[in-house]
Amino acid sequence: MQQNSGKEDSPCCSFCGHTQDEVHRLVRGQDEDVYICYDCVELCSELLKEPEETKEEASKTVAAGTTIYFDQAGPANTERTIELAARRCGELGIKYVVVATSTGETAIKVAEGFKDLDVEIIAVPLHAGLWEKYTAPDPGKMEIARGMGVRFLVCTHALMGNVGNAIMEKFGGISPTDLIAQTYYTFSQGTKVAVEISIMAADAGLISIEEEVISIAGSDTGADTALVLKPAYSTDFFSLKVRELIAKPR
Repeated sequence: MQQNSGKEDSPCCSFCGHTQDEVHRLVRGQDEDVYICYDCVELCSELLKEPEETKEEASKTVAAGTTIYFDQAGPANTERTIELAARRCGELGIKYVVVATSTGETAIKVAEGFKDLDVEIIAVPLHAGLWEKYTAPDPGKMEIARGMGVRFLVCTHALMGNVGNAIMEKFGGISPTDLIAQTYYTFSQGTKVAVEISIMAADAGLISIEEEVISIAGSDTGADTALVLKPAYSTDFFSLKVRELIAKPR
């Protein structure tokens, strides 16, 4: 801050140094030798204004959700995972829910847990090539789920259990998609599956890549992981964004 020269007949702005003759107006402060000119007042006013882009960004801010961590992975967490996912779905106004289901039982539970929300539920079982090794869908349970409005998608898996795995089994090595899958496994099995089924649903045209979705999956059976994510097609995989972890096992 510049100090006034002390001459009573030629006060100057303590900020820019301009004299009274050089500015539109000069205002004296509480101290007799401190002045501020009209130009500096305007400049300060502009600096204190909140930028328009900051206001726009603030309006887009989403209240943070809470991540719940389960002590153990597995189907014992199914009801709690669905409850947490439904609550967050309602808070964010999400319209699509994707769920991994082996027999159709988890799909039924998700339909029950989301019954008060205006959402479309897409259930994704294993593809037919894995039914004998693991578990095939139960036609009766699938019919019940369909009666509750659930849509089923059975197709080639986006990350694991596809042609890449056949190449690995025959010639060795690791496929790029399997490497991606194993990376997601470091978070949890359900994280990998939740990401994978969202890609499959997007490729099938059952969910919009322009909207966030809830994706629910588990470790072998049931549900213990729920994500909020921005889906992508498999051909544009790296545009996929995991927005929130709603729940997962530790």
